[in-house]
Amino acid sequence: MKNDKKIAVIGLGYVGLPLAVEFAKQYSTTGFDINISRIKELKSGHDRTCEVDNDTLHRSTLTVTHMLEEIQDCNVYIVTVPTPVDQYNKPDLKPLLLASKSIGSILKKGDLVIYESTVYPGCTEEDCVPILEQISGLQFNIDFFCGYSPERINPGDKVNTLTKIKKVTSGSTPEIAQEVDALYLSIITAGTHLAPSIKVAEASKSIENAQRDVNISFVNELALMFDIMDIDTHDVLEAAGTKWNFLNYSPGLVGGHCISVDPYYLAYKAESLGYYPEVILSGRRVNNRMNRFVANKAIKYMIQNKVEINGSKALILGIAFKENCPDIRNTKVVGIVHELEEFGLDVDVCDPIADKKEVQENFNITLLEKPKLDKYELIILAVPHAAFLEAKDFDFSSLSTSILFDLKAVLPRHIDTIRL
Repeated sequence: MKNDKKIAVIGLGYVGLPLAVEFAKQYSTTGFDINISRIKELKSGHDRTCEVDNDTLHRSTLTVTHMLEEIQDCNVYIVTVPTPVDQYNKPDLKPLLLASKSIGSILKKGDLVIYESTVYPGCTEEDCVPILEQISGLQFNIDFFCGYSPERINPGDKVNTLTKIKKVTSGSTPEIAQEVDALYLSIITAGTHLAPSIKVAEASKSIENAQRDVNISFVNELALMFDIMDIDTHDVLEAAGTKWNFLNYSPGLVGGHCISVDPYYLAYKAESLGYYPEVILSGRRVNNRMNRFVANKAIKYMIQNKVEINGSKALILGIAFKENCPDIRNTKVVGIVHELEEFGLDVDVCDPIADKKEVQENFNITLLEKPKLDKYELIILAVPHAAFLEAKDFDFSSLSTSILFDLKAVLPRHIDTIRL
């Protein structure tokens, strides 16, 4: 592989920024994002996603910009923009196609475009490449080339970080596949897996999250059934887990930008070809019910304990989609808030690591700083941030008047809680 790579990473979110910082250790690297406030924030040396600490950001040789002309001399473009779904759970490719148009306007002969955004099989070559060709006037696999290497970032995970997770790679020709693989191998200490085609690499990413979604939906359905039977689901899972080949999954909310989204991409592609998946979509339906189930279970316990429903105060601890991560994309906690409000409860929300402005703008929810636990009839520990479990301000063992719902079953057994 040539050492004259000049890399541009398009999209500086949870995936793009760590990748750009890592590449900048070995290559001339520029991060590009259309969000001007994000660029200003990164230039000041702060990352609101908490994926890159401030010291690392300050030391990095990475340059960042929102101006397209400042990356036009690059020869490798890596796309890490979001790929969400719309209100009908259909793929929303607008960010991906917009990024492709932008790259196409500055694409040169010999350039390489690598996509990391999660897509359905065929998307890179069927949706993105034609735009690159149309805008640039260049011919695919003659004038420019493409690769696909699905992102595997686990937001908030400080152990399984970018370089420690094996990377799947692929390219549009055998030679380019080797070049893409060598590029990632230069920064990924865990190694790479060279897939035989771009479509295989795209499909591998789709099924990773679809498999996890289906597995979680199974234990969520168990929680729905065992609730009717008055059986503690976690007790059952603990007993079943004594068998060596039992898969260790726990019930809970399934949100975020990957697991709750990617199965729809795979289903969309299958349906476009005449196959209508049943298992994948049934899993999605089960998981989408869980916020309502949590709210209803909490209300049931309030009634059983003769707590007045209308006008009672409830506190939700955590609004991010997972613990120790500020990411609020597709969080299902908001659904619990709305369900409880429909029952007539006065609901407060506290999350010390989520961005207050972002939560206000997206959900019209004002986050509390330091709520007093003893003023609430119902407390739901929805997202077990370390800030809740380790801080003295959140002493759950001293609660005597509140109904406490431990959604992820993380609190000690001697504390009286409701669990899924």
